[in-house]
Amino acid sequence: MLEQLQKWRRDLHQIPELGLEENQTTEYLKNELIKMGYDPKPLPQLKTGCYVYLDYGFEKCVAFRTDIDALPICEANDIAFKSGHEGIMHACGHDGHMAAMLGFAYALKHDNIQPQVNILLIFEPAEEGPGGAKIIVESGLLKEMNVEAIFGIHLMPTVQEGLLATKKDGLMAECGEIDIHITGRDAHAGLPQNGIDSLLVAAHLLEGYQQILTRMKSPFDPAIINIGQIHGGTARNSVAKECEMHGTMRTYSEDVFNFLVKKMEDFNKGAEISYGCKIDFSCPPLYPPVLNDEKLVKFLSEIDDIVLLDEPLMLAEDFSFYQKAVPGVFVFVGTKSEKYQSGLHTDHFNFDEKVLKRAVEMYIKIACQYQ
Repeated sequence: MLEQLQKWRRDLHQIPELGLEENQTTEYLKNELIKMGYDPKPLPQLKTGCYVYLDYGFEKCVAFRTDIDALPICEANDIAFKSGHEGIMHACGHDGHMAAMLGFAYALKHDNIQPQVNILLIFEPAEEGPGGAKIIVESGLLKEMNVEAIFGIHLMPTVQEGLLATKKDGLMAECGEIDIHITGRDAHAGLPQNGIDSLLVAAHLLEGYQQILTRMKSPFDPAIINIGQIHGGTARNSVAKECEMHGTMRTYSEDVFNFLVKKMEDFNKGAEISYGCKIDFSCPPLYPPVLNDEKLVKFLSEIDDIVLLDEPLMLAEDFSFYQKAVPGVFVFVGTKSEKYQSGLHTDHFNFDEKVLKRAVEMYIKIACQYQ
């Protein structure tokens, strides 16, 4: 199994594709599944990805999901199986997730495993954006297959190699992308009274948004407002007419998310009145928070050696859309070792494929012991 997992992972690592463009990846997955004796079906409303439904004659069905897309990152690893698509890389472990799912599918066919539920295997495109999970849920596939629970994994370089880790309730955050355009009035730096300085407005907003976090919400509701980009002005001796700010917001509660957006809008309105500028603002929610079902976490802890985390992460994942439809658990598979320590979404991310065996073993235990 380890040799085969390694082959699948390394083959897939060489053909990374961006969301909704995973044509070569989808063909590879379908061919491997067909070799095993399956009849993979296209996902409704999506041109890439696929699913496999295994009917063992039960009323209940459990779904298992893997993401299949990559990131627009130039790989810096010096390895024999380096990305063959320039500027694109599996820098988030999705190649490993796919390999583990293929390993699970192979085991179901060849290892005399006796599942206690029907099984749906989902090979989901566009997790990194725009969120293939939302499209799959809205297509009605889970309802059609009578899915009552769903499980997923993510390789995690902050968790020790080979460990499985999760927690009940909030595991990952809801996220939104902040985009702000400030329009003031240009003027010479020597005549500032004739202008409206968009950079000064930006500084005011940057400070104000942080006051929302520290003075306007409960300290027991974790949240992040991060402005990562500011662009404005045309010359050192002029008052900047226009400025753009871009950032992200993360919370573990949809109510808190909506509250923060409303307060940011209030700050913007105040700045428009105070400075006489115009502010265009948007921060739509992208993915809901990943909220693990308490009963399913307890079930997993009873059938496998699971590390229960004390704290969630401010990362985001579209697995959360499945959890809004059915109970689910998302599990981290540790990859951190002396050799492999690069973080997710970095050009050096890599891992030892032996950790994928733990994911396959967990999947098998779920299939055989879920009731």
